[in-house]
Amino acid sequence: MSELQKRSDRIVANWIMIGVAMLIIQIILGGITRLTGSGLSITEWDVITGTLPPLNEQQWLQEFHKYQQTPQYRFLNFNFTLSDFKYIFFWEWFHRFWGRLIGIVFLIPFIIFLIQKRFRPEMVKPLLILFLLGALQGAVGWIMVASGLTGDAIYVKPTKLAMHFVLACILISYAFWFGLQLKVKKESLVSNSSLKNFTWVIIVLLFVQLVFGALIAGHKGASSAPTWPDINGSFIPAYVFKQGWIGVIENPIVVQFIHRSIAYLLVLLIVVWTIRSLKTALTPAFQKARWMPLGFVFIQVTLGIFTVLTSIRIRPAIWNVFEWMAQLHQLVAILLLLSLFGVLYFLQGKQKAKTKNTVEPTAIS
Repeated sequence: MSELQKRSDRIVANWIMIGVAMLIIQIILGGITRLTGSGLSITEWDVITGTLPPLNEQQWLQEFHKYQQTPQYRFLNFNFTLSDFKYIFFWEWFHRFWGRLIGIVFLIPFIIFLIQKRFRPEMVKPLLILFLLGALQGAVGWIMVASGLTGDAIYVKPTKLAMHFVLACILISYAFWFGLQLKVKKESLVSNSSLKNFTWVIIVLLFVQLVFGALIAGHKGASSAPTWPDINGSFIPAYVFKQGWIGVIENPIVVQFIHRSIAYLLVLLIVVWTIRSLKTALTPAFQKARWMPLGFVFIQVTLGIFTVLTSIRIRPAIWNVFEWMAQLHQLVAILLLLSLFGVLYFLQGKQKAKTKNTVEPTAIS
């Protein structure tokens, strides 16, 4: 590979990683939007004209009037003033604005790099997939919002929220993986099929965990069982296994029980994975990265416990310690996911890994 192509690869990789950072911020903004109850404050999906917020009092009153027609206002926020509305409107608007900004940051450099011929042929397909995933995420976001604007709904449907969140995780994971392909040298990779398959098992289980975490958020279910290690006095509530499939996604206690159980299993699996990785002589880069999932999973579980315990302090329209815990809990979940994809990528090499007790043959003259 020529120096010019290497330089182009570095530029494209940095661009992708900037996009990853912006996607992490977008997930943070999504969490703030949810925790402040702001998600239904904008009742229309105007990709172009919705870029600017209301610019005068008349426009603010028009937007407020639209919000007053929603079930959330009529059944929950009927005492809202225009000032209250402006607060929740800001977070939903900023969340959408940042999403548009991500689109611009991806699209404009894409066109420039295409003209400059910085893309190798094998880069085009992953980039197109990124654009499609981004567009799909925007569409699902509106489907989610629309689910809370009809009937007697005062929040978006938990299943739609879970779909929106998991798709965001898929998008950020795919972008991160593509960035690693451009940034990580082949010499840093190693082949270990057993450890690689184990990593995939953990990642799949983590995605299931993310779904149940989003369902808890959608049900506002943290406060349904604000105790730990028990769940309202029982470690396994008697009715958990009597709910049927509907209860698995609609009963907050059942959802929280499953979420906690998967969390404990993830900790166990990642501890075992780390021990197994320590028995293998891998590349220096992997030796550093392999500690990250273990660190993040312990932080994540700790934050989860504090999120549950502080849920009794939830106060309407007040950002409290619970909101901080919930926000950090979500952020570390994303970092855990990316750390797992990071170590998985290091296991994509062709050079066979050796166990630490392997003795190198010596040449005999």
